[in-house]
Amino acid sequence: MAQPFVLPDFYVPYPARLNPHVETARTHTREWARSMGMLEGSGVWEEHDLESHDYALLCSYTHPDCDAEALSLVTDWYTWVFFFDDHFLEVFKRTQDRPGSKAYLDRLPLFMPGDPSAVMPAPANPVEAGLADLWRRTVPSMSAGWRERFATATEALLNESLWELDNINEGRIANPVEYIEMRRKVGGAPWSAGLVEYAAGAEVPAQVAYARPLLVLRDTFSDAVHLRNDLFSYQREVEDEGENSNGVLVLERFLGCTTQQAAEAVNDLLTSRLHQFENTALTEVPALCLEKGLTPEECAAIAAYAKGLQDWQSGGHEWHMRSSRYMNEGLDTGPSRLDGVLGTSALDIRTLFGRPADARLRALTHVPHQLVGPSLLPAFDLPYPLTLSPHRREALRRSLDWSERMGLFGDIWDREKAEGFDFAVCAAGLDPDATLEELELSTEWLAWGTYADDYLPLVFGRLRNLIGAKECTERLKSVMSLEDPEAGRAFAVSPLEGALADLWARTAAPMAPEARERLRVAVDAMLDSWLWELHNQAQHRVPDPVDYIEMRRTTFGSELTMLLCKLRRPESLPREILRSGTARALENSAADYATLLNDLYSYQKEIEVEGEVHNGVLVLQTFFDCDYPTAVAMVDDLMRGRLRQFEHLKQHELPLLYEDFGLNAEGRAAFAAYVRELEDWLAGILNWHRVARRYGPEDVHASGALTRVGPTGVGAGGIGTARIGTSAARLAELFVP
Repeated sequence: MAQPFVLPDFYVPYPARLNPHVETARTHTREWARSMGMLEGSGVWEEHDLESHDYALLCSYTHPDCDAEALSLVTDWYTWVFFFDDHFLEVFKRTQDRPGSKAYLDRLPLFMPGDPSAVMPAPANPVEAGLADLWRRTVPSMSAGWRERFATATEALLNESLWELDNINEGRIANPVEYIEMRRKVGGAPWSAGLVEYAAGAEVPAQVAYARPLLVLRDTFSDAVHLRNDLFSYQREVEDEGENSNGVLVLERFLGCTTQQAAEAVNDLLTSRLHQFENTALTEVPALCLEKGLTPEECAAIAAYAKGLQDWQSGGHEWHMRSSRYMNEGLDTGPSRLDGVLGTSALDIRTLFGRPADARLRALTHVPHQLVGPSLLPAFDLPYPLTLSPHRREALRRSLDWSERMGLFGDIWDREKAEGFDFAVCAAGLDPDATLEELELSTEWLAWGTYADDYLPLVFGRLRNLIGAKECTERLKSVMSLEDPEAGRAFAVSPLEGALADLWARTAAPMAPEARERLRVAVDAMLDSWLWELHNQAQHRVPDPVDYIEMRRTTFGSELTMLLCKLRRPESLPREILRSGTARALENSAADYATLLNDLYSYQKEIEVEGEVHNGVLVLQTFFDCDYPTAVAMVDDLMRGRLRQFEHLKQHELPLLYEDFGLNAEGRAAFAAYVRELEDWLAGILNWHRVARRYGPEDVHASGALTRVGPTGVGAGGIGTARIGTSAARLAELFVP
């Protein structure tokens, strides 16, 4: 069968190396798989299947430095996970048996107990038998923290198979953002990162395991692994198995382009994720080690972990080029272009130049303050009705008086400007049922958050004063005491600190401890996300698309503003439901719609006036090397995709969630009310952008003349008449090398 596209030139900056114990692992794993019942008689594999897939070769390339015992155990883990994937396909995906698959998946966590001495049930199939054996052999050498993280990653990998099954049942293809998020879970690479810790003897220190830099290393590693696999497995998954979960297919449909062009776009995204990995490892991880005071041994473990992830990338690529499981005709698997001096064919010096180098250069050479003209706005077909609180005018007056008392007027804002921003009308839409006191408080939170977001880049960003910004952020956190919410008032020394201390005391004091902690986590995350923006600003670096989308939810304050609408009310739903994948997907799809909406409205303000690098339109312009109208059209398409996903979740996944959690009529009504709050949140944000005096051409230049640097940019001259539309013919130009 002819290949559906020519595989692109991959960015593989590190040489692949082969573990010398490969034959030992092959022999061991063959016998182990047979003893677990995975071969003859399983109905899934015969011995020749295992031999042709050669997972020992995969693990020998991806873990080149571990000893024979560790390599054999890791190979058994990979044999198990690939067997699970094929077993699930044969038993449940091909038959579309969701009830049976749910019961099957619900049993598997029983074979990963937190206490290694706990009694497991008797295995009922080869998947259960293999997992029980592997867990017993692995966990004694790892900490309780690692066991918890690895079990969570394994459960996510297993349970999100239901998401794939549901998409096959509906014939539905995910939007790009949804796909990246779900692929991390079902694709298994976060699980692979946990095995890197084991094989490299480099367990990540518990105090930084959930810090942003380490999570980014894990997620960029995961995305690159999955996107690479999508390119090699497209023919088998899409053409043979009828899968919808493949990145090439996702971008082919989203961009309206050919399969070849979609493959090039996937490879560009893969490269971008590897660039993000490198940037994080070199600029954020060392700073984290210093900040947390890690010991030399702990720093060495993190370095070994990062190196292990790099080894996995190159080794995984090499294996894909050799395995019979994948589409790899015509690829060179001989000596490298440097005659073997630096390693095997996974390193090709050409991959360090061309498209990868062009993409990195574009991300670092954006010309600020280009004249772009008034922001281009597509039609926003949001289907949710707007309801406004009747208290909005009084809340606005009170919030302006509060801002004046707190000292927020006089430097970058004045009362007239803040009145035009009208955060009360935003709060009135977000929470139309709020009392006057609740609405005033929400309005003041919006005012403080926007003021801080305006203030920090001006004070710290232009001077690249990251140390000062970090100190400022830590002081802001210090005024939010969990034990005594009033305590921060006493030592707040600036208007920014004093206003936050006042908001915290008034909001957190009446709350239950758990709700107070959730609020603190949301505010801390927003503060830290602003440091991420300043870090990029200091590098003058346009962010990677995936990193941008995920961080933008927090820089926009999505978690905080969604939370403020709920925290004052009695909790009517179990926390497990609000932490479920469906609930998180609802919140993330709504947040992405709102943040991209803001990027469209604020484009002229941020790009022309402020010289910003954090704008979704600019991110897509930079990534695809396209013009402003094309990027606007792509953002519009992405917003519509996220809105369709929100509606899909409501119509198709909520009934499954209700069934899975056994919700009665009262619980279902409570969850439906939670969904309506998200709809109010979206309608309120759209309305605020339409009526606030913040983003119009007359508003963005209200502070005076600008100093403009560089060329006039794509926006000069007639852009207002440009056609906003994404056609295959126009997009085809984006993929020409």
